[in-house]
Amino acid sequence: MKNQKTNTLTIKTPEGVVFSLNLAGPITRFLAWVIDLSTIIALFTFVNILPKIIGIVSYDLASAFSVMIYFIVSIGYGITLEWYWKGQTIGKRVLQLRVMDEQGLRLQFSQIVVRNLLRFVDNLPIFYMVGGLACLISSRAQRLGDLAANTIVVWTPPISEPNLDHILSDKYNSFHEYPHLEARLRQRSSVQEANVALKAMFRRNELDPSERIQLFKEIAEYFRSVVKFPQGATDGLSDEQYIRNVVDVLFRKQKKYPGPHDHQV
Repeated sequence: MKNQKTNTLTIKTPEGVVFSLNLAGPITRFLAWVIDLSTIIALFTFVNILPKIIGIVSYDLASAFSVMIYFIVSIGYGITLEWYWKGQTIGKRVLQLRVMDEQGLRLQFSQIVVRNLLRFVDNLPIFYMVGGLACLISSRAQRLGDLAANTIVVWTPPISEPNLDHILSDKYNSFHEYPHLEARLRQRSSVQEANVALKAMFRRNELDPSERIQLFKEIAEYFRSVVKFPQGATDGLSDEQYIRNVVDVLFRKQKKYPGPHDHQV
């Protein structure tokens, strides 16, 4: 449900874990679009050299090529960056915005394609008037592309390092023996996914035993699908211990740990 006063979206998982998302408003989204539009224009100017050369032979053919190139650049820009950067473009990255599934789930490629294809409709008649009005009317500040793709845009401010001493202490983390896999885990995990794991660790004592077991089982299964650590690093770990290691990797300041094949001279 959405809190109108704080402009947040609160999502509650079946296991009772609650986390809040700060919805991005029309003004912030418009500023991000201005940055993206400037980037798109710069890219288009660079790749529009070919139509200019064709224009020497045929002006009409050059115009058609130019329109096609602008379409490819403008649509491809959003799709490529939002997929590669997990819901962010340059403008969104600068203003700390991110596209997400409206239920807090992992963003799918098909959703990115749909919301970007409908960007031209949202841009009608000029300066995102249709999209801006849709954001003002929508309870979740969604433009038409978001409504069609079931996506939202959230504000993701930098997260200060939480105090993890009372849940992690100095316990051994077998994942540290594989720094390349730790780096992959950090790269593939979104802020929201990391927060779910963190909140589960902090609130584990508030859950009923059966709910606690089921919750950590589902979260652990998800992170196992993100990065597969060798059997030697996971043998004997319960689901809760697995998530403890994941939280340690995602939130603690990283130190250099010797890998399994490192040798001292």
